[in-house]
Amino acid sequence: MSTDEVVTAVRLLPDKQCQSDVMPTGMLKCNIDLLAPFLTELFNCSLALGMDPDVFKAGLITPMLKKPDADAADITQYRPILNLPVLPKLLERLVAKQLLDYLTTFRQLPDQQSAYRTYHSTETAVLKSRWTYCLLLTVVTWLL
Repeated sequence: MSTDEVVTAVRLLPDKQCQSDVMPTGMLKCNIDLLAPFLTELFNCSLALGMDPDVFKAGLITPMLKKPDADAADITQYRPILNLPVLPKLLERLVAKQLLDYLTTFRQLPDQQSAYRTYHSTETAVLKSRWTYCLLLTVVTWLL
């Protein structure tokens, strides 16, 4: 992972942060040119060792109602929302980008897969499926 990749990823972060963040996202963005070499070293060491720092494993869990009109007194109507600090989210995004770039470059993703790919949505998946079905139907009809 390079320093340039870290800088680019930080600049693309949304301006929100978790309550457990030590440094607000805005401050990280303002100082990224100074912090990027250290973050790059931290992330690369983490990946090389195959483990995250313990502080990356802590988050803030907030109970949220599943539906706005749900009974607030019923505990089964809540779902847990985990808010992670910005640095573990940043590492996750960088690794996901590297993995997706690798899988795309070496054509390891099925053509039908839409998840986690740019310009691939559920709509394009449905259109591809429909197009394939129509093509097969045409071929079968032609053969008969």
